[in-house]
Amino acid sequence: MKRIMVIGVSAGAGKSTLAREISSTLGIDVYHLDCLYWRPGWVESPIEEFRSAQQEIIAKDKWIIEGNYGSTFMVRSERADTMVYIEFPLYVCFYRVVKRWLTNLGKNRPDMADGCPEKLDWKFIKFIATTYHERKKTMEDRLKTFQALDSGKQVFILRNNKQIRAFLKAIKEKYEHTNFSEENVNKNS
Repeated sequence: MKRIMVIGVSAGAGKSTLAREISSTLGIDVYHLDCLYWRPGWVESPIEEFRSAQQEIIAKDKWIIEGNYGSTFMVRSERADTMVYIEFPLYVCFYRVVKRWLTNLGKNRPDMADGCPEKLDWKFIKFIATTYHERKKTMEDRLKTFQALDSGKQVFILRNNKQIRAFLKAIKEKYEHTNFSEENVNKNS
């Protein structure tokens, strides 16, 4: 697990939180696609600029990229070795989006671009409601495509908090005992 994509069925699935937790466990930098896509004042970046920013990240040896953005999915997936997909029920996603809005009202979240304070509007609510079921099918297809790229690619599908806790515990146990930082290896050489 060196090049990890964290994706989800919807806003509010928990992608950003999980990406930060994986980052903390593995010591790999996390990049939030919302930070690359949005400019201050909720202005969209040109697609080529957005794609180019991702290409710079995926050229690195290690990274965690959080977010969906289907138009550039293949940019990330071809280089990723691991995909973590979160699929909570629609009502949970709605609850989390509203909770996030109330918690961060008027503030920027760390996983959002500067100058884009938390907001919740009818357009966003409608987007979540009308695309949820279609996105479940799209994500299923993307996961299959991802695994077809290389049999060594790992896919983790997490559908509840218990599975997320078990996943985080497993990677912590595995990587705590098997990974040595370059700093520690160099000190002992």
